[in-house]
Amino acid sequence: MKLIESILTKNPCYTAGRKITVKGLMLHSVGCPQPSAQVFVRNWNKASYDRACVHGFIDGNDGTVYQCLPWNHRGWHCGASGNNTHIGVEMCEPGCIRYTGGATFTCSDLATAQAVAKRTYQAAVELFAMLSRKFSLDPLGDGVIVSHKEGCKRGIASNHGDPEHLWTQLGLPYTMDTFRKAVKAAMGGGAAAPGGVSGTKIMGAAVATAEQMKAYIKAKNPKVAQNVLDMVPLYLSEGAAEGVRGDIAFAQSCLETGNFGFAGSAVTLEQNNFCGMGVTANGLKGNSFSTAQLGIRAQVQHLKAYASTEPLKGECIDPRFKYVARGCAEVVEWLGQKENPQGKGWATGAGYGAKIVTILKAILATAGGASPAPAAVPFKVRVTATDLRIRTGPGTDTAMTGKFTGAGVFTITEVKNGPGSAKGWGRLKSGAGWIALDYAQKI
Repeated sequence: MKLIESILTKNPCYTAGRKITVKGLMLHSVGCPQPSAQVFVRNWNKASYDRACVHGFIDGNDGTVYQCLPWNHRGWHCGASGNNTHIGVEMCEPGCIRYTGGATFTCSDLATAQAVAKRTYQAAVELFAMLSRKFSLDPLGDGVIVSHKEGCKRGIASNHGDPEHLWTQLGLPYTMDTFRKAVKAAMGGGAAAPGGVSGTKIMGAAVATAEQMKAYIKAKNPKVAQNVLDMVPLYLSEGAAEGVRGDIAFAQSCLETGNFGFAGSAVTLEQNNFCGMGVTANGLKGNSFSTAQLGIRAQVQHLKAYASTEPLKGECIDPRFKYVARGCAEVVEWLGQKENPQGKGWATGAGYGAKIVTILKAILATAGGASPAPAAVPFKVRVTATDLRIRTGPGTDTAMTGKFTGAGVFTITEVKNGPGSAKGWGRLKSGAGWIALDYAQKI
C-alpha cells in the first residue's frame, strides 16, 4: 500500500481542529466519474470548501492512498453522528461511468471500470487493516466497519447508497461482508510484507530452515516416516525455484496430511500428494505423482497460481494450474474461500489460511533457525513499508507493541536471532521495540 500524506490544511474542517476517539471506519465512494484522487485533494484544500472533508481518498488509477486528515481528526464525511466516531475514506470511481439519476449509472467500458473498482477495493482492504491494527479495532465487530449505506441504516450517516451501488452495477462479487472478512484476513499474523502489503505473503524467500521444519514435524509426529524427513529440503528448493515461500508450502502440507500421519486425510503417502490436490469432493482420491519432488513441485506451482500473475519458471506439472484465478490470494490468509475477498481460494473450510499461519508460526518458533551474521552496531536501515510491526522482543513469539515504524530511516542498536526473520531482529534506538530486518535495507 502506497500512502501519501496530503493534509487539507486549508479546509475549514481541518482548521476547526476537533478530535475524535476512533471507534470505527466508514467506507465511501465519491459518487462521480473521477478516478484521480489528486483532483479531489486539490479541489477540497480550500478555505471556501466548507461542505465536506474526509480522512483519505483512494486513487482509482494506481490504488495510492492520499491521507487528507490526521486519523484522529473529526471529519465531515457522512453528514451525521458517524463523523464523531468513524474515520471516513472515499474510493475514487471509474471515469467511464455516467450517472443517470441517484445512484444509477451507465458504463461505456466495463473491463476498465471493474479494474478501477477492484484496485480501490484492494487498497481499501490494506488501509482498513492498517487502521484496525492502529486503533485496536475488530473488523468483524458490530458497527466497526460500515459503508455509507450501512451507516444510514444505523442512523449515523446521511442517505447514500455507496459504495455497494458501484460494485453491484459493475457485476463485481464484493459486498461489505466480503470486505470486512478481507480486512480481518489482511491483518494476519505474520510480519508485514515488503511494500506494506498486509498478511503473510506467499511469494518470497522462506524464513524457516529445513532443521526447524524437521524438528517441528518430529515433535508433532514422532513416528513420521524417514522418507518424509528426507524430502523436507525439497520444499525449500522447489519453492525457491518459483519464488514461493517453501516453508508456507510445508506448513500447508502439515495441515493437509495431519502432520504426515495421513489419519483422516483424503490422500496417502504413496500418492506423493501432500496438499490434497484434486480432492474436490468427498470420496475423491486426488492426484498422484511419481516422486515426492514432483508432488511438492506441483503444490508450489499451485500456490504460485493463487499468489501471483507471473508465469511459471519451470514446466507446468500442476494438473489444476489452469483452473486457478491467477493472483486471487496474494497472502496465506486469503487461501480459504470464506475469507477470500473474491470468494475464491484453495479450500472451502473456514479459517483455512489462518490455520496454515498458525502452523507456520509454530515452525518458526522451533529451535534450529539460522543465526544472522554478526552486525556492527549501531547502523541505519531504510524501511519502505508503512506498516512494519514493532515487537517487544526479537521474534514473532513476542508481543506486538501495537505500533508501526512507518516508512523512513531508523537506527538499530542491537541485533538478535529470533523466529520470524531470517536476517535477525533489530532493536530500534528510540526504544520502541524490535523490527524484522528482512524488511529493512541497511544503508
